Amino acid sequence: MPKEIERKFLLASGEWRAKARGFFCRQGYLAVNGRCAARVRIARGRAYLTIKGNRSGISRDEYEYRVPVGHANEMLERLCEQPIIEKTRHLVREGGVLWEIDEFSGENRGLVVAEVELRDEAQAVALPPWIGREVTADPKYLNASLVRRPYRLWSEAEKAGM
Repeated sequence: MPKEIERKFLLASGEWRAKARGFFCRQGYLAVNGRCAARVRIARGRAYLTIKGNRSGISRDEYEYRVPVGHANEMLERLCEQPIIEKTRHLVREGGVLWEIDEFSGENRGLVVAEVELRDEAQAVALPPWIGREVTADPKYLNASLVRRPYRLWSEAEKAGM
């Protein structure tokens, strides 16, 4: 069974920017329920349908399939919950791992989150100095949650992590 094993962090500084290369993504959620989330994403001229199970620790089931970009655009416009998630995904290789740093725009402008995918749950990761507080266990940072409650609606206390 395919698994996603990932940790998620806020950023402590912008030092990562000098090493990053990025691309724009649009993604929307077709369904989110108590067992899984189904999303469609367009990035770098390709489109994917992804189904993710609920998180167990830092792991969850993940199934991903290529779909035609035209179909993905139609799903984003006609079928997905609004607002659509818009972000630039920056890639930074550091400490032997690939960091994916999502800089959100649109309704989630101002939120920047770093993720690192791991081979297994026990994999040790050296955290770069620009990594801040870990938010892996906080569901409000899930993209599916950002559709239902965008970052622009968060209180200043929530944004500060209180």
